Amino acid sequence: MTDADLIAGIRSGDPRAERTLYDRHVDRLYRLAHRMTGDETLARDFTQDAFVRAFERIGDFRGDASLATWLHAIAVNVILNGLKKVTRIRRREEGMDELPDVMDARRTAEPDLKHRLHAAIAALPDGYRMVFVMHDVEGYTHEEIAASLGIQPGTSKAQLFRARGKLREALAEFAGEWAS
Repeated sequence: MTDADLIAGIRSGDPRAERTLYDRHVDRLYRLAHRMTGDETLARDFTQDAFVRAFERIGDFRGDASLATWLHAIAVNVILNGLKKVTRIRRREEGMDELPDVMDARRTAEPDLKHRLHAAIAALPDGYRMVFVMHDVEGYTHEEIAASLGIQPGTSKAQLFRARGKLREALAEFAGEWAS
């Protein structure tokens, strides 16, 4: 079934077409959401929300980009908006928690490289993180990223360059461990 057949089927209310679209794209959208959030529950919620929004807006699909690119653009918007909402909620909750005394703070053992890498990626600004994950992790081209995020390919390249620089800085102490 081609993308055009799927779109026509979904527009006519065919549940099989909806299921086929979902099955074809759910894994990639979930991976994107999970890498952007670092949280399994949020990733599932954002993936579901992205498909709900896509099915609601399938009538708006013009075919200027591929169906996969269009779905990913929706997912990116859902993820970014969802992360902003989660951040606002968490900030409010942090204000309610009592902060520990300085004397109670204990230094913990240095985490391993994998943990530090995930934390460094999570600490990147949203735009940098999104481009880094889409390009270096998911394998999108700068043109696909630009179409999904509504930016220029040059902007995607610049954000990837800056993201990699920030990751190099954050993981500099591990540099000797990477040499073969």
